[in-house]
Amino acid sequence: MNLSNLKPAFGSTKNRKRIGRGQGSGRGGTSTRGHKGAGSRSGHSTKIGFEGGQMPLQRRVPKFGFKNANRVEYNGVNLDVLQALVEKHNLTVVDFDTLKAHGLVSKNDLVKILGRGEFTAKVEVKAHAFSATAQKAIEAAGGSTVKL
Repeated sequence: MNLSNLKPAFGSTKNRKRIGRGQGSGRGGTSTRGHKGAGSRSGHSTKIGFEGGQMPLQRRVPKFGFKNANRVEYNGVNLDVLQALVEKHNLTVVDFDTLKAHGLVSKNDLVKILGRGEFTAKVEVKAHAFSATAQKAIEAAGGSTVKL
């Protein structure tokens, strides 16, 4: 075997439909566009979500609630997760870069430390926000909190 006799796997390639190449091809005449109407004309395009004049799904479905455009979305990290991280890697400071390096947050996330679990490590924790219980637990363990 060499490069000159390689072929794709059987059935993995197909010839494309050649439309508008005469009646004998079976795809001449209207060239798969049907008779008359906007769809048969060149340059025709429909709006996204257009359903042929039927009321589109986006407009049929009832709307309710409120979406705040200015909402700030935080990625929560609980104290038990922090405790495990500190014990595993012997950390004295837990900041955004540490959390990112260990796969707990992504580069554009805002981090909020949440209060689930026990926390006994004496570390400095830097994050964008803290829940009240998390802040108390960190300070009770002898650590400190710094808002970024």
